[in-house]
Amino acid sequence: MTLDVHALRAHFPALASGVAHFDGPGGTQTPAVVGQAIAETLTGPLSNRGDRTVSERNADESVTAFRSAYADLLGVPPEGIVFGRSATQLTYDFSHHLSRDWGPGDEVVVTRLDHDANVRPWTQAAERAGATVRWIELDPATGELALDDLESLFGERTRVVALTAASNLLGTRPPVRRIADLAHRAGALVYVDAVHHAAHSTVDTRALGADFLVCSPYKFLGPHCAVLAADPALLETVRADKLAPATDVVPERFEYGTLPYEVLAGATAAVDFLASLAPDRTGARRDRLVAAYQVIEEHELALRQRLEDGLAALGPRVTVHSRAPERTPTVFVTFPGHRSQDVSRHLVTRDVHAPAGSFYAHEAFAALDLEDEGGLRAGLAPYTTAEEVDRLLAALGEYLGG
Repeated sequence: MTLDVHALRAHFPALASGVAHFDGPGGTQTPAVVGQAIAETLTGPLSNRGDRTVSERNADESVTAFRSAYADLLGVPPEGIVFGRSATQLTYDFSHHLSRDWGPGDEVVVTRLDHDANVRPWTQAAERAGATVRWIELDPATGELALDDLESLFGERTRVVALTAASNLLGTRPPVRRIADLAHRAGALVYVDAVHHAAHSTVDTRALGADFLVCSPYKFLGPHCAVLAADPALLETVRADKLAPATDVVPERFEYGTLPYEVLAGATAAVDFLASLAPDRTGARRDRLVAAYQVIEEHELALRQRLEDGLAALGPRVTVHSRAPERTPTVFVTFPGHRSQDVSRHLVTRDVHAPAGSFYAHEAFAALDLEDEGGLRAGLAPYTTAEEVDRLLAALGEYLGG
C-alpha cells in the first residue's frame, strides 16, 4: 500500500499556505489533532498530578499516556521513557549524570558526523573530568564515518560512545549496531542521537544496541520537546542531582519541576497520528507504527530518488554531499560560484522553503571543508509531494541558469 499523501495533507492546516516545506529536518509541520490535544489538555480541568479530582487525574493521564506512546515508538518499557525540553538538554543532563565518576585516564568516543548536541556535552564533560576524547572521523568524499581502525578507539577505560543513528546534515546512517557491539565489548555505554532517524524509520532501541537514545517529537509531526529512552534497570543505576522533596523514582527522578502536561498530550497525539497511517489500523500500536514507517519510507525514498535525479540533471552547477549508500531522504548540496543563502532566498520567492546553513552539525560541516559558509538542505517529509520536488528543482534551475 502506498501513502495517500493528498489525504494526509488535509490534516495539516499550515500546508494550505501553498509553501513547499523542505525544512523537516529542522522541524516538521503539525497536524491539527496535535494542536487540538494540546489545547484540550491545557484548557480542560488541569492541576498537578493526583487521583482525587478530574483535574489531577487529567494531568496524571497525560503523563502515563505519553510514556506508553513513546514506549511503543522506541521499543522500551514505559518506565524507561524520560521527558525533556530538547535533545540538547537531555544530553547535557545525562553527560553530567554519567561523568560524575570519570577521572584522568577515562575516555569518551564521539564522531565528526553528529549534531553538536551529541558532541559538545560529552567533550565538555570529559574536559571537566580530565578524561580523554577520541574521535571517529568523517570521510567527506563518501559522507560516511571512517571505520577501518574502529576497534583501536575502544579500551577498558572507554566510558561512553556517543553517535548518531542518522546525520541531520547529510542523512548518513552509520552502522550503529556494529559500533555499539564493539563499545559494549569494551564495557562502554552507548548514547544514540536518533533525532533525525526517528523522523524517517522505525526505532528499536535494543536492536540498535543503544543504552540511551534520544529523539525529538517536533521532528516527526509533534510539539517542541524531547524524549530519552533506556532500560529502566539501567536508569536505576544513574544518579542525578535533585531537590530534597522530589521523588527518586525512575524515570521521574530525571524530570525536574512540574511537567508541561499539554505538551505531553500533543506528543502522544503525534505518535497516534503516525500509527493511523498504517495500512491496517487494527492491532497493537507498536505494530501499526512499524507498518506506518514502512509506508512513509517507501514514499520518502521514491521522492528522494526523484530529487537526486533532478539535481544530477543540473550537472556541475550543483554539488551533492549526501553520498552514503544508507541515508535518509535528506540532501545537502552546495552551488559552485553561488552562496547557498542566496539560493535559499530565491527559493522563498517561489514559495519553496529549503534553508541554508550548517545546522549545528559543526564537526561534519567543518570536515566537508567548503568555501561557502553553509549549504542548502532539502529534507523530505511524509506530506511532501512529487509536485513540490519538481517545484524545488525548477526554482533551482531558474536561479542557476537553464
